[in-house]
Amino acid sequence: MAKGKVFFNQERCKGCGLCVTGCPVKIVFIDNNSINIKGYNPATVTELDKCIGCGNCAIMCPDYVITVERD
Repeated sequence: MAKGKVFFNQERCKGCGLCVTGCPVKIVFIDNNSINIKGYNPATVTELDKCIGCGNCAIMCPDYVITVERD
């Protein structure tokens, strides 16, 4: 299975949640415990080792805050 790493620029994220719906392995979520400088709850990743590097989250993001690297 493919592997990858996903990175979020959390300070630019507006927490729209589109990346959450686009993740096939369900590792992306909105972090309701943190607030960025814009006042939003940003998206983040749990269990980064499960990332398959598909890039769906980055494609769905309207603000280009997500970078995906494939191993």
